[in-house]
Amino acid sequence: MPGAFALTFARGAIAYYHHNVNYLAHMFLSHETPAAVIGGFLGDFVKGAVGDRFNPEVERGILLHRNIDRYTDGHATVACSKRLVSPDRRRYAGIMIDVFYDHFLAKHWSRFTLVPLADFTRRIYAILNQHRHSLPERLQHMLPRMAGDDWLGSYRELQAIDAALNGIGRRFKRRNNLNNAAEELERHYMQFENHFFAFLPDLIAYVNREKRLIRPVN
Repeated sequence: MPGAFALTFARGAIAYYHHNVNYLAHMFLSHETPAAVIGGFLGDFVKGAVGDRFNPEVERGILLHRNIDRYTDGHATVACSKRLVSPDRRRYAGIMIDVFYDHFLAKHWSRFTLVPLADFTRRIYAILNQHRHSLPERLQHMLPRMAGDDWLGSYRELQAIDAALNGIGRRFKRRNNLNNAAEELERHYMQFENHFFAFLPDLIAYVNREKRLIRPVN
């Protein structure tokens, strides 16, 4: 299998649900090595126990992704953001806040790293493309669109946020109110932005602790 590390996927191990689309935050928090990037990217697509299906560093990235999601879901500031979402969309508030916060990360990128956002996203796309044959087939098909449309960088624009949420809504089997959900961001823009600035330092500190603690099982 091509690439510097091998991945193996058991039948039924991958779920292409693409409901959590805060890829920029996950890549920002776990980009140290190509394997960490792959693990961070796969976190939304691997179901169940990780077991011994992955290179240890990829496994560490998957576990970190899951821990980030759990920490985010339980954070008080994120809960405040969810309460700003109108009642008819609140069922999907977690998804919406993930996307909203990626918007603010892209918008204020230079506050958190000296690496220009365009350079960062090019590196991420290059890593994913280099190891595309190690990824599930559906992810391979997604990568050209992701890089061509610059999903990671495009979240600076409200139009991209709206398009992302509309796309998620279309992929749900059940009826939902995610169409035009970016209007929620526009309605409470400054409050969401303040929540983001309050939350991200806590998340960064948490991730730095977790990186020292996570130990793959294989």
